Amino acid sequence: MNFSRVCLAIYTFLIIVLFATACRNSTPEENLKIFRYNQASGITSLDPAFASTQSNIWGVNMIFNGLVQVDSVLHILPCIAKNWEISKDGKTYTFHLRNDVFFHDDSLFQNGKGRRVVAEDFVYSFHRLIDPAVASKGSWIFNDKVDSITPFKAVDDTTFQIHLKRAFPPLEGILTMQYCSVVPKEIVAHLGKNFRTHPVGTGPFQLKVWKEGSVLLFFKNKKYFEMDEQQRRLPYVDGVRITFIDSKATEFLKFRQKEYDFISDIDPSFKDDLLTKDGELQPKYAKLLKVQKSVYLNTEYIGFNLSDTSKNNPLLKKEIRQAISYGIDKDKMMLYLRNNIGVPAWNGFVPKGLAAYDVRKVQRYHYDPQKSRDLIRQAGYEAGNALPPIRLFCSSSAEVICNYVVNELKQVGINASLETMQGKALNEQMIKGNAKCFRASWIGDYPDAENFLALFYSGYDAPPNYTRFKNERFDKMYETAFTIIDDSMRNDLYTRMDSLIMEEAPVVPLYYDQVIRFVQNNVSGVPNNPMNLLDLKRARIN
Repeated sequence: MNFSRVCLAIYTFLIIVLFATACRNSTPEENLKIFRYNQASGITSLDPAFASTQSNIWGVNMIFNGLVQVDSVLHILPCIAKNWEISKDGKTYTFHLRNDVFFHDDSLFQNGKGRRVVAEDFVYSFHRLIDPAVASKGSWIFNDKVDSITPFKAVDDTTFQIHLKRAFPPLEGILTMQYCSVVPKEIVAHLGKNFRTHPVGTGPFQLKVWKEGSVLLFFKNKKYFEMDEQQRRLPYVDGVRITFIDSKATEFLKFRQKEYDFISDIDPSFKDDLLTKDGELQPKYAKLLKVQKSVYLNTEYIGFNLSDTSKNNPLLKKEIRQAISYGIDKDKMMLYLRNNIGVPAWNGFVPKGLAAYDVRKVQRYHYDPQKSRDLIRQAGYEAGNALPPIRLFCSSSAEVICNYVVNELKQVGINASLETMQGKALNEQMIKGNAKCFRASWIGDYPDAENFLALFYSGYDAPPNYTRFKNERFDKMYETAFTIIDDSMRNDLYTRMDSLIMEEAPVVPLYYDQVIRFVQNNVSGVPNNPMNLLDLKRARIN
């Protein structure tokens, strides 16, 4: 028997028992404030290079920092970089780093103490991100953007540069992503792939215990560099405890029993118990908990594969695609199926929450079943020439919404049917181009409308261009946007691009999603934000 392994197992068990007890029964001697939540989808890695899912992103955000960060209203703020400037040609970004940021203490460092972060750490971290041997899911963020010879440079310990092939104004937003966190070279080199379970960062919390599939414990980083307005060191809470119960019903029950401080989103089976049709808390819960809502950079939509030139494909005709958009009562859909969690998407593909979302400038649709029937006739489908049936592919999680869509379309004379499959299988069909009509969603990776409009640039394959949309005018505007440094001018161009998408209708936006969270009454300082990022630096438990 491996004695050291047995000791480690015993130590891990004792730590878990200690934290579990502290979470429930604080004592005057050790009055620990532990923020507790459940992650039903699990966490697969705490390595920033693999922060591709919301659950991984939330975990990584507690341990790591990057050059910049985003606040609750999508302003880009300093983080490890205290300030920065951009060259006149928009191709060189120079970041000036704080000199008081240290990696967490760890036995793998010399003397077991965390060392200071320097510019070379960002050079290493960003090169690692695009290294094919690492196979990071975030490698795309720098693809075809950075200089091929010297993409990243440490001018000195506190000056770091990024060199681009051409101007790319959304870069600052990209740098807020958790992929762009700084990691220590010597620790990663020593651990290799095991860095996923032994992460060492600079963040407000550091890993203490991770029993995969059971519990994850973070301790407060007492040397964290960020302060609040009164110069008190963040974070406020002593730690975070995450469980991995995969049943949303059990999660909700434990939340009601105050075993969790927070839950995000809500299982459809509980929405009517918790919320009124207007999305407000039912009176019986009003004094027991708090609901938080904000816009979410997520557009739910129906897409059409425009490269499918098979005979009698009605979706190749713009009038049919427009008819589908006019034929769905999205207001009723949101009221009865979503308790108005979200906003009906009448105003473009770019979601509410971004500066380029402008209802005055973007072509909008509305519910008009007669106009839908008229467009079907204009497309040449009348008596004696029936509109061929349309099959809508969707994931099982979207089945209720898609059944509603199918029934709405039948009311205007569109013979639609539904084919349901698992989300992964649907994504494969979309990539291969086997789905002529599909339900999908696009969640913003960074706070810039370019991230949504990229879905329609013909220079991109699937993903992100699942519709295979190709339009020379749109492509030219997309490429021109990179040359515009002024945000307001660039956003004006984005709205014209969005209008073109609405006119050509390669997609039918259904709704712009909404972040909805429930917290216990004694919890504060957990801000909602349009990126749906969990930030616990200022969380308080009273």
